[in-house]
Parts: sequence; structure tokens; C-alpha cells
Amino acid sequence: MAAAPRPRRSVLYMPGSNARALEKGRTLPADGLILDLEDAVAPDAKDTARDQIVAALAEGGYGKREIQIRTNGLNTPWGYADIVAAAKTSADAILLPKVESADTVRQVANIMEAEGAHAGMTIWCMMETPLAMLNAKEIAGAHPRLGGFVMGTSDLAKDLNCAHTPDRLPMVTSLGLCLLAARAYGLVILDGVHLDLSDDAGFEASCKQGRAFGFDGKTLIHPKTIAAANEAFAPAEAEIDWARKIIAAHEEASAEGKGVVVVDGKLIENLHVVSAKKLVAMADLIAEMDGA
Repeated sequence: MAAAPRPRRSVLYMPGSNARALEKGRTLPADGLILDLEDAVAPDAKDTARDQIVAALAEGGYGKREIQIRTNGLNTPWGYADIVAAAKTSADAILLPKVESADTVRQVANIMEAEGAHAGMTIWCMMETPLAMLNAKEIAGAHPRLGGFVMGTSDLAKDLNCAHTPDRLPMVTSLGLCLLAARAYGLVILDGVHLDLSDDAGFEASCKQGRAFGFDGKTLIHPKTIAAANEAFAPAEAEIDWARKIIAAHEEASAEGKGVVVVDGKLIENLHVVSAKKLVAMADLIAEMDGA
């Protein structure tokens, strides 16, 4: 069950222990929110954070934003209760931290089924350890509920003992392995966070690089970065115009019984038409999201 097509240009982490942040999330122009029970929440606030997230989702008001709940791991004192509580909410997905095996995904899926998780609720995996990189293919094919990967580049860099360079060259292999696995299994994949909030130019460069690599969007740690991520991961007007031109030419050729479509001297194959239709559909969804 791959995650439904929708804009995921900007996906913002929000600590579940911060009631004010949960309220503010209803008004932010992010495509998605990760309501966090893990890294952003102190141990003595875990139970309160869980209750606040459940209450906030019951109240609603998040509009078209995709809502994920990042739980604590099953190997922690809070993980099982987190998954049980999340499974009973209206959230779009449960995001699991530090996934390293397909078995973890299947265990969580079994808990979700037992607790009556709604049919559209997916499982997403934080990919943030060397073992996760090596097992990306198995994790990607672990269960029909799997919807996507989120790169945890901060923890990954620590485990790799590598530097955070502007070109992210030390992590290219890891990013590539996860991108390959996600695309092979039809999953969404989001790029990791940019930690330096004072480095606007670096953040924009990171977004452009992530888009070039093939990521669907960027995970964020501050609302001030939403606009730049939305701009970087949205299709350009020229791309949309070209896609519409391909679609129109294909429709015209089909109506005339022609098997060959040529646009501006370029032969257009069926794969190009399919990609063009997907791009235009995503552009329409983005326009709807931004207008909401």
C-alpha cells in the first residue's frame, strides 16, 4: 500500500510535548507534519506528549496536511503504547525510528491490525543507521502498509563518523541505496533535515540537491524553512507547461489514430506521457494545497 500521491515538499517535525506547536501546526503552509514522540520529547514528558497528540488529532483542524506520528522504538519503554495509541487515531501514518529490519515493520503492522488502525494508515520508516542502509531493499518490501522512507541524516552521520559537508558526499552511497529501494517498491522518500537554521543559502542548496537526487520532499525542524522547501520541490512552470504540451499532443495523435507523437522534434513515448500526467496531477494538488 504505497502512500497516496500528494504534495510532500515540506514535512515539519513538531514535538508532541509542545501543545502550542501542535496548535500552530494547523495554520502552517507545510504539506505534512510529523508529530514527534521520540527525539524531540524528554523521557519524563513521553506520556503527556502521547496524550496531547491523540487529543489534537481528535480535535482535528489540520486540513489537507499529511499527519505522521513518530513513535518511540519498540525496544523502548514507550514504543508499544505509542503504536497502540497512534493506531487508534486519524493520522495518515506511523513513522518508526531507527528501523533496521523488515521484521520490525511486520511487528508494527500486526499491532496496528490488532488495534483497528484505519485502512489508509501507512507505516513509514526512519532510515538512519548503517544497518538500515544495507537492509533497505528488505525493509522496502516488508509489508503492504509500508508507505515511505524518511532519511535520518543526522544520526546516520554520527554512526558513519562522517562530516556534514555541503555536497553531502560522505552520505551519497547511503542516500542512493535508500532511493533505489524506495523507487523499486513504489515508496515515497523524504530527505533529511538541515541542522543549521542560520544558513539560509545552505538550506536552499540542500533542497535543490535533494530534488536533483530524486527525493519527494524535505523534512524540516523550523517553520521558517517551509517556503524555501515548497519552492524547491514544486515543479517549475516550464516543466508543467512542457508536460501539458506532451499530454495535448498525445491526445491529438490518439484522436487521429497516429501511433507516433512528436513534440518540438522530440519523439514522445508512452512513458513520457505517463510521467507528464503525474506531474500535472501533482501540480494541481499543490495548487489546491497552497490555496487551502
